[in-house]
Amino acid sequence: MPTEQASADARRKAAREVIDILHEIATLLNTHLDRQQLSYCVSLIENGANPEALAKVIQQLREDYPESSVDGDSSEGAR
Repeated sequence: MPTEQASADARRKAAREVIDILHEIATLLNTHLDRQQLSYCVSLIENGANPEALAKVIQQLREDYPESSVDGDSSEGAR
């Protein structure tokens, strides 16, 4: 089944490229989402989550937990 393996590898490579492009866009927009967080968001949206609702949840979490929202660094405490 080499063709199935090649197909799976091609899908993984394409998914990685998509996340790389989305991460570049997210960086330009100063979203402060890393690749893993962005990947989770994409997966949630692909599975039916409302993108606007997801954005609001992320904003609310950042308001509620500001020390962990910037670069994942909590050593400086709340700003």
